[in-house]
Amino acid sequence: MENDMLNRYRYVIGVILLVSLIMVGFFPKLQQYVNIPKKIIVFENQTVHMNTSLPVSSMYGESTIYDINQGDSKLTIAGKEIGKEELMLHFAGIPVKQVDVQVLSDFKVIPGGQSIGVKLNSRGVLVVGYHQVDTKEGKRSPGEIAGIQVGDMITKINGTTIEKMSDITPFIQQSGKTGEPLNLEIIRDKSKFQTKLVPLKDKQDYAYRIGLYIRDSAAGIGTMTFYDPKSKKYGALGHVISDMDTKKPIVVENGQIVRSTVTSIEKGTNGVPGEKLARFSEDKEIIGSITRNSPFGIFGKLSSKIENGVMDKPLPIALSHQVKEGPAKILTVVNDDEVEEFDVEIVSTIPQKFPATKGMVIKITDSKLLNKTGGIVQGMSGSPIIQDGKVVGAVTHVFVNDPTSGYGVHIEWMLSEAGIDIYENSQKKAS
Repeated sequence: MENDMLNRYRYVIGVILLVSLIMVGFFPKLQQYVNIPKKIIVFENQTVHMNTSLPVSSMYGESTIYDINQGDSKLTIAGKEIGKEELMLHFAGIPVKQVDVQVLSDFKVIPGGQSIGVKLNSRGVLVVGYHQVDTKEGKRSPGEIAGIQVGDMITKINGTTIEKMSDITPFIQQSGKTGEPLNLEIIRDKSKFQTKLVPLKDKQDYAYRIGLYIRDSAAGIGTMTFYDPKSKKYGALGHVISDMDTKKPIVVENGQIVRSTVTSIEKGTNGVPGEKLARFSEDKEIIGSITRNSPFGIFGKLSSKIENGVMDKPLPIALSHQVKEGPAKILTVVNDDEVEEFDVEIVSTIPQKFPATKGMVIKITDSKLLNKTGGIVQGMSGSPIIQDGKVVGAVTHVFVNDPTSGYGVHIEWMLSEAGIDIYENSQKKAS
């Protein structure tokens, strides 16, 4: 207890000393104190670089810090049974700054790079446009009259759940015979409401119509980012899938991923993004489910084992603050189904405390890839980014005016969206 009080007094004195010295012009010398973060998160047996050569010590008991090399400003954490450690930076023997070190259990994923076909089934049917019914009274759209908007999702009619377009036809026919309006349940921007719609008879073919263009599924291609060998949970694409007409994210009821083969590449140029052209594999074998479509990609579970033939062993991951500017690699397919490794440069990276989709700017530097694609093309989204033997993120968007460059998302946010908690074991140990 007395030691705790003594440490607190010394800490207060240290802070006062630090502030005083900064005020009288010693800022350049002491700036290194200010630049050290208050909290560092690392994985077990990981080397952490701190921008300081100042004395560092553990506050309590036997230190888990076994190597402090002031010349290299290197701090090595050995945290096999440690969930949290508190360090103190000293000035003239007085502690002036406390740094919390949280040690996470080692976590590894298997990087992807494979081209995948994506099939999404929406939750209900999506309204993608209006059409006018040519009636005896003139051209009108019953859907528009009912207050339905493009981007709305029709989930129920007369209390019955709607899953696909063919589910709607019997209700329209029945309403035409009886003259009773349809009671529709609509989802718009995460809110629900109900409206009534009266189908109108087309004077040309005497069929009743609702005056809406609708869609119940979507398909496309992308790239696998990672999967967890233990839980079989995966992440891909690195960005949300939106409907091509409404530009709104598709609300997923379910979906599947299948293997796909790249047949050709439309090369990207300034102002015109390129594209991978691919087809679903002939066997159309479902290799996984899709349960989530979020701003960070699509997520679900694998039902079949997949390999990339380049890096099929689990690799550690890097948190956003551990990614650095400099050389890196991406894994992707540009021909048939062969995953290849290409050179890129991480131009900038932002340490993020909260999930965000644009954490990195990357530039393609590999001459072979530039000759083949012109840079980043559509269908390359989700290609894993590897730096220093760690999975750090995924390619997401291309810069339209510079196809050699684009954005990347940090891997920790994709893991979170996949339902993988890399902090769980650490929290258990700390408690």
